[in-house]
Amino acid sequence: MTRFLLAIVPLVLVASAASAQQQGRDACTRDATRFCRAHLNDGDQAVLACLQEHRGRLTKACQRTLAEHGQ
Repeated sequence: MTRFLLAIVPLVLVASAASAQQQGRDACTRDATRFCRAHLNDGDQAVLACLQEHRGRLTKACQRTLAEHGQ
């Protein structure tokens, strides 16, 4: 039983982190589509830079997500 728990706990933590990342993406998806359409195929860093350039025009949810992730 202990081995089972030791194997499951890291998987749960990874799944939680992935879920948080997905929620962050969901919060900024509309803003990215609206302001950064030209950069959507250039990778996450290009989209992030574009969102940062438009920070004042982003939704509150996206602004909060960026701030929570140190951006």
